[in-house]
This record gives sequence, C-alpha cells and structure tokens, in this order.
Amino acid sequence: MIKAIIFDVDETLVYYEGYSLREWYESIAIPAMKELGILIDWETFRKMAKGELPRSYVENFGIDHVEFWRAMDRANRRYREKLLKEGKIHAYPDVDVIKKLKAKGIKLAAVSNASQDNTELVLRAFGLLNYFDVVLGKDYSYLDGVKPNPYLLEKATNILGVKKEETLLVGDSELDVKAGKNAGIKVVQIVRDKRVEGADYYITNLNELLDLIERDS
Repeated sequence: MIKAIIFDVDETLVYYEGYSLREWYESIAIPAMKELGILIDWETFRKMAKGELPRSYVENFGIDHVEFWRAMDRANRRYREKLLKEGKIHAYPDVDVIKKLKAKGIKLAAVSNASQDNTELVLRAFGLLNYFDVVLGKDYSYLDGVKPNPYLLEKATNILGVKKEETLLVGDSELDVKAGKNAGIKVVQIVRDKRVEGADYYITNLNELLDLIERDS
C-alpha cells in the first residue's frame, strides 16, 4: 500500500520559461564564479551538476566546495526571483493533484537538487509549500548526497516514517530514475519531455497517480 509520495520539483511540478542548464551557466554561473575569482569550464560544470562528477570536484580549482555551491545558490536565488517577477516560472496545470493526494492522507515530500531556500521559494510562489510534510534541498554537510545519490530520498522516508516499499518517487529526469533505483524506491516518470528508461511506471499527467494508488491499495 502506498503511504507516501516523494516529488521532484523543477520540471516535475514547475517549469522555467526558456531555461536550459547551458544558458544558466553562461548568464548566471559564470558571473558568480568570476566574483569568486575562478572560472570552471562548461563541460566540467555540467558533469558536476548532473552528478557525473562529485560536487566536491570543484576543490581541484582551489576553492572550498561548500563555499562554491553556496555562491551558486545565492546566484540562483536572484535568478529565480527575477523569473518569478517576470512571470517566467509556471506551475504545471496538473499540480492540483497535490491537494487531492493530501486529502487522501498520503504523506508528501518534495526533494530537489536545488538548495532548500530555492526549493521553498518556488513551492511557496504557487501555494504548494504547505501541502508537503517534508521539503529537502541539497544538504551542505553532504553536497554529494544530491540525486542520483539516494541520500535525500532515504532522509525523506526516515522523516516521514514510511518504508521504501510504501513510497513512490515522482520525477521527470534520468537523475530521478537513477536516484529511485539507488534508494530501492519505485519510480514514476512524469513524461514532460522525453521518456527515460528504467522507471517502474510512466504517466503523462500527475492525476494518473490517483489511479496508481487505487490499484496498489
């Protein structure tokens, strides 16, 4: 029986008009890095952001990795606030399912590779924050614990007090699928763009979660 659902946030519940990681790197990350007196090439940055290299890899460039990622998150906060003011961050129409799941007594968590601060910012902007029992962003005490590492998912299930077999992870990306598999949690891919191999279930609308839960009960 499903007792809890863990949601990814960016591109699962909300999306960013015109966003790409490369654009973010060029317009936001590079100026922030220059303030720190360093410049990391695109391919290395991409690999760290995607979990292909540990986030601590940045220490090879002579900077403390916590200091570096805190600076990136401060820049990201300014970026998200700007997009919100410009109306360029949107909630998907099907996020109303969050309220329906909450009404059914399902425990809810939001887990993101973004910072806690930035994750709460966008959830609050669309009136979603208070529906979640747990919200977790990257942990500065263990920055390599972001997805696809299972750390944040395991932390969420522990706080919720549920077993992994009672939990679903809902996300849009390969990182989500890999993280779920690494944690031993069944993964539902919401296909916002392209289908990712390895998920346990595929849906095109979050309301389909209601049927999944009914079939499992």
